[in-house]
Amino acid sequence: MQPLLTHDYDSLVARSGGYFVAVSHPERIVPDTELPGVVSIHLKRYEFALPFCEGNAVLDAACGVGYGSAFLASAAASVVGIDVDPKTVAYAKERYAGTNCSFDVMNTERLGFADESFDTVCSFETIEHVDDPTAAIASFHRVLKPGGTLIISTPHVTVTTREPSNPFHKIEFSRADFSALLHERFADVELYGQRRVQTSAHRLAQRLDIFGLRRHLHFLRRGARLLGTNATEDLGLDGLAIERDNFTGATEIIAVCRR
Repeated sequence: MQPLLTHDYDSLVARSGGYFVAVSHPERIVPDTELPGVVSIHLKRYEFALPFCEGNAVLDAACGVGYGSAFLASAAASVVGIDVDPKTVAYAKERYAGTNCSFDVMNTERLGFADESFDTVCSFETIEHVDDPTAAIASFHRVLKPGGTLIISTPHVTVTTREPSNPFHKIEFSRADFSALLHERFADVELYGQRRVQTSAHRLAQRLDIFGLRRHLHFLRRGARLLGTNATEDLGLDGLAIERDNFTGATEIIAVCRR
């Protein structure tokens, strides 16, 4: 099968329940065709989840093209990756399926698994896309075994909004509201921040950029390299950090929820 490219998606528009990709908002990460740094940003969360999956039955909910599911399968007893888009699941089956890694078409809000089917559920950058986040969290809780763990991430924003700048997101949660959503089903919730590792000089330069020029002028964005910080496109896993209760500079929130 040929690599799944950005322009393969119909008109680059979002369909209900699907997580399509636009040039400025990459929602489908395809390692075979993507910049290494962009892949690292997403794979870092799977690396974080790996110890929670060792020897376990794992669900990767909204798995995309399946590279993360395959990564988890290196340690898990079994991994099932599910995604709402048939084209994406077909690619995952062709590219990443293995003896302990399978894929299926399914909606995260209506999981078609029996109660208490999984030891671990992973769902990264998903909840902001769904119509009913409360139903999705309830669905994840239902399929977890007692003592099981949900590891879930979402973008880190200051104020919850139902009109995000990303056209593919239906809601983006503040840290407090994300925590409250998870506590509806889980009593034990830990929050972590994911951020790019930066030098102190680079952080200072960002703080001094009160007019936000870096976002608009390409030659200023390249200044990160000059200040000792890897540019986003060059990031490896070691250039990213996930730390409990540390949200300074964090672009994503990751929650570990125990049933």
